Amino acid sequence: MGEAPAFGARRLLFAGTGALAVAHMPFWVNWLSFWYPKLEVRVAITRSAARFVSQAALAPLAGREVFLDAWADEPAPTAPHVELTEWADAAIVHPATYNFVTRFALGMADTPVLLALQCTKAPVVVAPALPPGGVDSPAYLRHVASLNERPNVAVVPPTPGASATTGRMDAAVATPLPEVVAVAEKLRIELGGAA
Repeated sequence: MGEAPAFGARRLLFAGTGALAVAHMPFWVNWLSFWYPKLEVRVAITRSAARFVSQAALAPLAGREVFLDAWADEPAPTAPHVELTEWADAAIVHPATYNFVTRFALGMADTPVLLALQCTKAPVVVAPALPPGGVDSPAYLRHVASLNERPNVAVVPPTPGASATTGRMDAAVATPLPEVVAVAEKLRIELGGAA
């Protein structure tokens, strides 16, 4: 895969949502730790992502507990969304489902990670993975345009890929993480981060 792009963030929130490609998240967590050994990474997965990848598979690679993006049933001494907002100096959602893109664009804040991303001033880069027809959906295009208007958010367009359902090249897969990291670094510098 070659050299990794420069990345000056110190603390990355790395979230995965319920697209099938989230099954590759252990590989990407390992890739991040290899290329950026000083980078602290907190990994979060949505409930729908947990159908394809487990917290148990990710935790040893992340070197810490993996956060399930859901409100705790038991009272907690701290608010996880506030802690994540204050801790992360960059966030990447890879892959991001159509549903996640929609909820994020509409300002939804019904999970700790979504609320943290709505409140942070840190760069947030979203890498969608969409089903056949998703990339051309007028609603999706409106949501992407809305997100790209935010000064700290970038949506990396997906690339054509094979649909696990149809077997044809009619899906849109998340752009590989190295390219997403490069966009995150560009946005981080634009927002005033040190080069």
